[in-house]
Amino acid sequence: MFKKPHFIALAIVLVLTVIALNLPGGPAARLKHAMGGLFLPLFGLADSTRTITTEATERLLPRSELIRQNEDFRKENQQLRIQLLQAEAVTRENDRLHQLLAWQARAPWKLKLARVVLREPANWWRTVTIDVGSRDGIRKDMPVLTPDGLVGRVDSVSLTQSRVVLLGDRNCKVSVRVQNQAGDVGVILAPDSIVDSSLVELSYLSRSAVLEAGQEVYTSGLGGVFPKGIPVGKIEDFHTVEYDLYTKARVRLAANLSSLDEVWVLLP
Repeated sequence: MFKKPHFIALAIVLVLTVIALNLPGGPAARLKHAMGGLFLPLFGLADSTRTITTEATERLLPRSELIRQNEDFRKENQQLRIQLLQAEAVTRENDRLHQLLAWQARAPWKLKLARVVLREPANWWRTVTIDVGSRDGIRKDMPVLTPDGLVGRVDSVSLTQSRVVLLGDRNCKVSVRVQNQAGDVGVILAPDSIVDSSLVELSYLSRSAVLEAGQEVYTSGLGGVFPKGIPVGKIEDFHTVEYDLYTKARVRLAANLSSLDEVWVLLP
């Protein structure tokens, strides 16, 4: 049933229509024009509403299609994040290599860059394998270092790879000099404990050696393997051995042996 307002509006329209039919031509035309101006916008609004509704319905996608598009967007976002991480890793790698090359230009030695390709955990990380060998001019006993300091020496060589024994290995003894007034000389040996790879033992120091924590230690040039002046580390602590025969110290290495990626082989 019609509601009262709707009924009244319909009655008004009917009355106006009857009046328009009975009026002379001029007044009837003016009344029709007025009625058209009154009701046509309403009809146009209704048509526009139907058009908008139809277009919106046509543009709505099925739920399955929306889910598929959302999954595609998620995968694309993940790929972009991975690509960003890769780009950042490449940037860091390039920065590190630029620093290494800049250091090589300043270093007073002839150096060959090598990449660490293998570690041997069986002897607690005291040896590594590098990707240069005899065809690259590498020979046994050549010193190996980083911009931070001495790493070890070449122990064996094949055509394309070489094995490096690191500081702290019993097969890598190094004569060093303490940077103090007396220039005390000792030998780097394997540490008593293998828990901390950054600490090595400095033995056979004079019992009168004047040591302090933080004093720097360099290669002495004695022994014919390591040239003089390569940084080794700093004095951590020290004590006199039994019967006061000599002084023993612990040295914290300058180079981080647990995170070697690239190293330099010191050529003759």
